[in-house]
Amino acid sequence: MTTRTTARAGAAAAALLSLAACVPVQPVRPAPPREDVTGVPAGARAVREGGDLVMGLSSEPDRLDPTTSSSLYTRYVMNAVCEKLYDIDAAGNVVPQLAAALPAVSPDGLTVTIPVRTDPVFADGTPFDASAVATTLQRHLTLQGSTRKSELGPVEEVSAPDPATVVVRYSRPFSPLTAALADRAGMVMSPTALAERGEDFGDHPVCVGPFRFAERVPQTSITVERDPLYYAADEVHLDTITYRIMNDANIRAANLRSGDVQVADSLSPQDVDALSREEGTGLLQTGSYGYQAVTFNVGNTAGAGEPPGRIDTPLASDPRLRQAFSLAVDRTALVNSVFNDYYDPACSFLSPDSTFSTPASEACPPHDPARAKQLLTEAGVELPHRIRLATSNTADSLRLAQALQASVAEAGFEVVIEPIEYSTLLDVQSAGDFEAVQLGWSGRVDPHGNTNSFLTTGAGSNYSGYSSPEADDLVRRASQSTDPAERARLYGELVRVVQRDNPIVYLYRVRSITGYVAQGERAVAGIETYSDGVVRLGRAAFLRTEQ
Repeated sequence: MTTRTTARAGAAAAALLSLAACVPVQPVRPAPPREDVTGVPAGARAVREGGDLVMGLSSEPDRLDPTTSSSLYTRYVMNAVCEKLYDIDAAGNVVPQLAAALPAVSPDGLTVTIPVRTDPVFADGTPFDASAVATTLQRHLTLQGSTRKSELGPVEEVSAPDPATVVVRYSRPFSPLTAALADRAGMVMSPTALAERGEDFGDHPVCVGPFRFAERVPQTSITVERDPLYYAADEVHLDTITYRIMNDANIRAANLRSGDVQVADSLSPQDVDALSREEGTGLLQTGSYGYQAVTFNVGNTAGAGEPPGRIDTPLASDPRLRQAFSLAVDRTALVNSVFNDYYDPACSFLSPDSTFSTPASEACPPHDPARAKQLLTEAGVELPHRIRLATSNTADSLRLAQALQASVAEAGFEVVIEPIEYSTLLDVQSAGDFEAVQLGWSGRVDPHGNTNSFLTTGAGSNYSGYSSPEADDLVRRASQSTDPAERARLYGELVRVVQRDNPIVYLYRVRSITGYVAQGERAVAGIETYSDGVVRLGRAAFLRTEQ
């Protein structure tokens, strides 16, 4: 198996010791050390060609459109059908995929030149070239409802001067571009399919990938089939992959045990210990660059991406209430009681495993229910103060919501839980039809991907409707800098601002736990999962059994 041990990095830590000393810090007990297992290679074992692999998928993806999608589970499917300009490897390094090399940046930082491959072919036979890349990037920048626009930064022009070269020109330097192109912003769509389908591209996506889209049965399954036009078709072994929607973690675990599914994502920590003792089941697990959190609606009156409006409720208008909620949460107890210590408490958007992590970004508000109740009293609200919390209707999400409900009660909060089906919950969050919502983000290797879209005014994933000139400035300055230590310092400052205003209260970081069949006729190999949270099946195969 491919393994690595999670390492904590502290770029620019010394520069931030004085800042960290000014921030109230709650010692957050981490979960017991757990070794990352990011892949199960076939190694010397023989694989058999063909076969239909079934993956138990924990939630239904949203629309299969790289420009507008916001679901982690869409990334699972799109990873098989829609390759990117760049990807990350098991260690979190950005590596070329459809690009021929890493970008070249001009001395002033305003011109980025991306060399692209010219040997791939889209699944519909359209040649892949720089013009196709430019068409995709232009769509990300101009399509109404795009959630990629803010990820690409202040682009002035995208051009393709020749078939192997894409040039992106900026109004100011933008250092996170390469990392952004290692996710949905870098998924290149067939220009022929875009011309034919327009905004309906997501109903039948066409890209470059080891598989091509075949069928979707809403609420049930998505099937992809091997693409014979793929440039590395000899490395693809399966005939099809069916992503079968299974919202209940217990059902996914049961189907994995029976072999009815050969891979299952997001296994519950409640099941992991038992599964790890079963000979026929293997487990991949890795930490996450992302987070789970409670987002408060402080100004999302017209939908995410639109200018924020005014919401005249105490929770939206008075930051003392949101600060009180953060102080009321016992993050360590939540992780221990709900997730058997498999997950880590989190207090910011930045993972301690990031190279940009510093003491300031790891600062955590203390668990202080007495101070929380005092803030509520100062704000003049009636106690207990009621909050409507929308959450996914899965067993683990409901267990978390109930534990959170109990955790904050002592401080004077009454949490009313509103369970909603996951894909519907994404729509509720985007539309601003909530008071508070418990959802998360799978995380990106560059902190810009965890901040800009969620915390800057009018950004596409700013579900809270938060607007702070100070936060906007810090995000902008961090994206302009090419100095890692300076960027780390700025993100530490941003954590201070966010913990002051609390549009998002961060709770914990998951470990991505993926199960697979390890023995017997349905045993599989070639599965990978990294810290970006995506399960990769493009090179998966069934193992050949002895006759």
